[in-house]
Amino acid sequence: MRVTLVIFTIWLAGLGGAGQYAKLAAGFGALSEAYPGAGAALGFAVSLLSFLGLLFGLYAGRLVARFGAKRALIGGLVLGAAMSGIEALLPALPIFLAARLIEGLSHLAIVVAAPTLIAETAPERMRPAAMTLWSTFFSVAFALAAFAGPAVIEAYGLSGLLFGHAAYLLAMAAILAPVLPRPERSEPAGESDGILRRHVRLYGNPWLSAPGWGWLFYTFTFVAVLTLLPEVAPGAPLWLATALPLAAIMTSLTLGVVLLSRFSAVQISVAGFGLSAILTLALLATGGATWALLGLFLCLGLVQAAGFAAVPQLAHTASDRAMANGAIAQMGNLGNLTGTPVLLALLSVAGRDAALLTLVACYVAGAGAHAVLGARRAAQDASASRAT
Repeated sequence: MRVTLVIFTIWLAGLGGAGQYAKLAAGFGALSEAYPGAGAALGFAVSLLSFLGLLFGLYAGRLVARFGAKRALIGGLVLGAAMSGIEALLPALPIFLAARLIEGLSHLAIVVAAPTLIAETAPERMRPAAMTLWSTFFSVAFALAAFAGPAVIEAYGLSGLLFGHAAYLLAMAAILAPVLPRPERSEPAGESDGILRRHVRLYGNPWLSAPGWGWLFYTFTFVAVLTLLPEVAPGAPLWLATALPLAAIMTSLTLGVVLLSRFSAVQISVAGFGLSAILTLALLATGGATWALLGLFLCLGLVQAAGFAAVPQLAHTASDRAMANGAIAQMGNLGNLTGTPVLLALLSVAGRDAALLTLVACYVAGAGAHAVLGARRAAQDASASRAT
């Protein structure tokens, strides 16, 4: 019972990390009013959060492995609270953007340390369900922000929403500090390697890099479709923005958990990508039917469920898990950073059909990446067996 409670509390802390994106997605209109005339520069208020994660995702995995996930998670929560508090003051735009840039370090620490802690805390029989729970943190945060954010802004303004986020992060740090177990600390291999060689080593490893490659193609589309929903599906009902992430969550916590007890996370991810491609074609054929969008996010829920569950299946030490989670963080930030601008550019220049076909290609690439890496793992296993 205590283990379950600790895992759930770590997941609640993860909601605060996802809220670093969701708070401005829900409050972007209010942010535009707070900084009139900022124009396109205001777009950096969202995307800057991803910049440091893209640059230092791998390094974060190494730091978590060396210093321990507990310290990294608590530090990330406190730093995030401080930056959200500065943002809530609505300072001059350069200061606001600088706070968002630094907040990216907080986000990176949270999304690398939290799943590492969950994998270390959960017994083996609970681990697939625990990692599936963690995989829902982004969708839950966006659904909550879409549901409650506008009401909070109406009552207390954008500053109220941002101060509330800061208070939540501090509260989670205070709750977790005394209850988290002291995690295993280890020294990552290859310490003398340069940063470029470390990236080559990680992304050339078909075990440790596979979760990250899959997560890239998932994140490239997930936030982009939610953000650009009116353009992707003209005339979509207002409730759909809240229902879509909930649909992904429903699949993750039901069908995803059941399938993970019978199949590998990689197999489920491949199936999720394939079904997502089919539903996107249905979305294209129907002109943006609500049922097709709901079906797409139900299928993305399978990818979501399998993404983090693949880490303990493919990485068997605390150091390797931290590195694999670092790859997920880095590739996730790359997807979040590029997905919305690319999709928006395609919608503007080439039209909706081209944008949707790009989503199809992205899902096919996600399945293909897993197939190629799976073949490499099988070949290396066969080679090792012959050598022994």
